[in-house]
Amino acid sequence: MAASIEHDQLPLPRIEGGARLLIVVAPYYRQIADGLIAGARGVAEAAGVAVDLVEVPGALEIPSAIALAAGRDLYDGYVALGCVIRGETTHYDTVCNDSSRGLTLLGLQGHCIGNGILTVENYQQAEVRADPQGQNKGGGAAAAAVHLIALKRGWETRAPRDKATPPRDVIRLAGEIDGPGSA
Repeated sequence: MAASIEHDQLPLPRIEGGARLLIVVAPYYRQIADGLIAGARGVAEAAGVAVDLVEVPGALEIPSAIALAAGRDLYDGYVALGCVIRGETTHYDTVCNDSSRGLTLLGLQGHCIGNGILTVENYQQAEVRADPQGQNKGGGAAAAAVHLIALKRGWETRAPRDKATPPRDVIRLAGEIDGPGSA
């Protein structure tokens, strides 16, 4: 069913002046991780973005590693890669939820993060999502980070809105506007 659904993808921005991404990967399933990394590197190269790579023991450590790097202000964006496969215990839910929550909180702090941590039911689903010639979610995560970097840079060049200046739009509730009688 999902294979017949068309997906729209934004064109990949090219980052002028260069940018630097940190890929943080949990290589617990090495073949899957390698496919995700290949996809992320390919997208970064297409966008003209330099890449560094670090490995951490598991998906739960990915947000911590990104937070440590973000504290040093060495990178423009981050790509989180790994794979969590449902097992027989609730540990799957903890790892999925907590790694995702950690990345979301970092993103809400203004860090440009692409989340490519696969959360799947079985190894075959992971293989499909990590295939460098197929769906590759590693490439999708890198594209998300690059888009966020471009968005952030675009906003950094704009002057902040002066909050002391009243809004420019004048709304006439009734009659003519005399002096400061606007709402």
